[in-house]
Amino acid sequence: MQSIQSFLNMCKIDDAHSLIQTTTSYPTDLEKLFPSSMVSEAQNTISNWDGYSPTSLHDLAPLAEAIGVSKLYYKDESTRFGLGSFKALGGAYAVEKLMAGRDASQVTVATATDGNHGRSVAWGAQQAGCKCVIYIHAEVSQGRADAMAAYGAEIIRVDGDYDLSVRQCAEDSAKHGYEIISDTTWEGYMDVPRYVMAGYTMMVRELKAQAEPPTHIILQAGVGGLAAAITAALWQDLGVHMPKVIIVEAGFAPCLIASARSGKAETVHVTEETIMAGLSCGEASPLAWEILKQRVSNFVTIADSAVPTGMRLLASGDAGPKIEAGECGLPGIIALAGMMTNDDLRKSAGLSSSARVLVFGCEGATDPEIYNNIISGEIA
Repeated sequence: MQSIQSFLNMCKIDDAHSLIQTTTSYPTDLEKLFPSSMVSEAQNTISNWDGYSPTSLHDLAPLAEAIGVSKLYYKDESTRFGLGSFKALGGAYAVEKLMAGRDASQVTVATATDGNHGRSVAWGAQQAGCKCVIYIHAEVSQGRADAMAAYGAEIIRVDGDYDLSVRQCAEDSAKHGYEIISDTTWEGYMDVPRYVMAGYTMMVRELKAQAEPPTHIILQAGVGGLAAAITAALWQDLGVHMPKVIIVEAGFAPCLIASARSGKAETVHVTEETIMAGLSCGEASPLAWEILKQRVSNFVTIADSAVPTGMRLLASGDAGPKIEAGECGLPGIIALAGMMTNDDLRKSAGLSSSARVLVFGCEGATDPEIYNNIISGEIA
């Protein structure tokens, strides 16, 4: 219990903002934007892929008791198709949709990534038989770059942050005729990100068979694609009985909490990279924001400091079953623990001892060297 308590003592909320959420069934405007038929098609397709199997849902009973909630469920994406993250569901599915009816050998797909999305796109391109170019920013680890190259992708490193790599990808794609596979939207570019998001919803279908509906879900966000996909799919399934939705971001890249304050999709300047590499995104997806602004009750940000300790805790088995959690696997747990010790936030989110909370373990050891250094304590 001491290791759990030491971790919980580190869990703090840096910033918070709340919104009045919609409590109706899934709205007509969202059905047009992100339709349930698109979600069903993606889920049916992915369920027939070679090697598909649902990922585990862990009951972190010791951690739930220490935090003060009834249940804490952890959707563990570390084993997804051998790619180590939920991103395997999105990028690869979008590539498959884009290649339908085309000569894939004549197509080059491209994307910008912190690692996991690019690995999915590279894997999908290899499966489809098309070429692939991946743009990464200066802080993406060599291990993650090598993992993408192993699927045959050409890797281009940009001297700048994630948002600069996105712009470089867009410019080069326009010049060379590449097909961009992105999970964020911009004017004139909507369909492919919707396919990516639809792929992510496979987790919702699996959850329905794994546990009772939660009262709260906590979703980590970069551009917001994952958070919006899960929110929309649960809303489509559960209607007015939809659980409360809480968004957690890295304090270094708070584009969604900024959007919540202004009422429109915002861009923030990332001046320092977070250890949670997949969350290091400064520009909110307009498509994701249209969904999230109607259903999220609370937005919070967290610091990096509790992440390594949390990874070691999950690896030890003291919080429940032993879990290989990468850096982006911890935000939901950290946010929950921090909110439960803040009376105002706890009340605002309706969190209590009877809460059943679902969090997403978005990745495993997607860079084994970094993961092992954290678990060993070399990275504190």
